[in-house]
Amino acid sequence: MLWKHYVFRRGRRVHDLWESLFENRTAQILYIAGRGFDVRAQTVLRAFVDNLQQSRRRVSSATLLLIDFAGYELSEDLRSETEENGKLLTAMFAELGSAKHVTFGVSANGDDDPSATTKLRTGTEQVVSYIDSQTDILLDVSSMPRVVYIALLTNILQKLVADRGASNPLSCDGVNFQVLVAEDATLDAAIRSEDPSNDLVVIPGFSAALHAESVQDWPLVWFPVLGENKLGQLQKVMDTAIPRSAEICPVLPHPSQDLRRAERLLIEYRHALIDARGTPTANILLAHESNPFEAYRQLLKAMNRYQNSMRMMGGCRLVVTPLASKLITLGISLACYEMRTEDLTTGYGVAIPYAEPTRYNVRVPALRESRSEICAMLLTGEAYEQPD
Repeated sequence: MLWKHYVFRRGRRVHDLWESLFENRTAQILYIAGRGFDVRAQTVLRAFVDNLQQSRRRVSSATLLLIDFAGYELSEDLRSETEENGKLLTAMFAELGSAKHVTFGVSANGDDDPSATTKLRTGTEQVVSYIDSQTDILLDVSSMPRVVYIALLTNILQKLVADRGASNPLSCDGVNFQVLVAEDATLDAAIRSEDPSNDLVVIPGFSAALHAESVQDWPLVWFPVLGENKLGQLQKVMDTAIPRSAEICPVLPHPSQDLRRAERLLIEYRHALIDARGTPTANILLAHESNPFEAYRQLLKAMNRYQNSMRMMGGCRLVVTPLASKLITLGISLACYEMRTEDLTTGYGVAIPYAEPTRYNVRVPALRESRSEICAMLLTGEAYEQPD
């Protein structure tokens, strides 16, 4: 288990983490954020910039990599929020350094009609190419679509962690990789993802288990990680990529700040998963809503159990579809990264298919009234140089 010991902070303790990380050294910073409509990204960046300036930390270079998103239908109000959000993020970061832009969802190399997966891979490769000699990489997922931040998280880790079998694989020569989010599960539930695309997108590095001919006879275990108002997306993935013979293990948020949340989700998805597919309720897994590392452990253990029990059948395909709020999704992504294998001869494979919505909808007052809490996950760096 890579993150048997981990660093996770929330609220005021995030500032304590930053003060200890940047103390007595000169930092070279790459800050990656989304230029989306979700204003929570401003909360995180403002807190980070203020912390560095008030503590007078030494920063030799700082770059804001601002990610634009093409191909989504938004209301006029949300388009205005997106433009304003981008301007404010750029202005905030100007106190540290300059801003650059990368656009996700556009074609490359003259392709007339590239697939959604190809567009995602192209954007991910552009972002990862900016990682060079920085001492600190920060990925703020507060205003990013789910597929984008999962792709960035897993592929940045793939670049930084050279040897997962090493004694301290997460030390990464002292490069600190943080994932930041202004968490508000209630707001995540209120953002409606509508009109899922017919073209499934698969996270780069997690497609072979779905498409390789050599593993099509392996049994498939599907882990849909459930969140509110995602029934259309779940149904699209299920109809397209999940055979009737699949073992289905729904993942529900528990413990949760809303004590009835898991129950309501079970009611929302009962027909699709239990009535139509005959999924036994004993297959339901519970993932911690507010601690991504606990969600990571819970899914990782389940995936390992299926991998071991199905080895005698030749192998298995472990398929994860994340539809939940941000912290759970981040934890689930870590489990998929740890289970990732480049060689299907290991007897299993991991895939992350997703039906990306073409339209997002949320009331602007709900965005502005959000009472989010800043959370920070430190995934690599000096803190992991000693296993204990």
